[in-house]
Amino acid sequence: MSFTDSVRTCLRKYGTFSGRAQASEYWYFYLALAIVNAVVFAAFLIPALATMDPVTQEPGVLGSIGSTLVGIIALGTFVPLLAAGVRRLHDTGKSGWFYLLCLVPGVGGIIIIVLLALPGEPGPNQFGPDPKAVAQYAAA
Repeated sequence: MSFTDSVRTCLRKYGTFSGRAQASEYWYFYLALAIVNAVVFAAFLIPALATMDPVTQEPGVLGSIGSTLVGIIALGTFVPLLAAGVRRLHDTGKSGWFYLLCLVPGVGGIIIIVLLALPGEPGPNQFGPDPKAVAQYAAA
């Protein structure tokens, strides 16, 4: 699955927690969000920090705009990223409730990253058909 297809799929399946997602779908969407946040950070927050008032320690207008944009992006992409993560866990044969492991301090995030990076189960499982097989069938 290509980068743009992955991003479109995750945004199109905004709140869809059922089914399965290929690893590329999840990780390309995660990469796209990281790139968008890095661009906003570079465009607004770095200049705001450079021009910050030394007396009041306020970042000014650029910092406010950048912080607002980062907040809007985070709120707008929380549900699709969570849904893609749950579908990714389904692809590995795990329940979406495993995503709650990220709440465990220290090791929870590491466990989730490992689970999300595991290869998907070949063939259909209890959560649906194999997305790789469906993609290969659609391409043919």
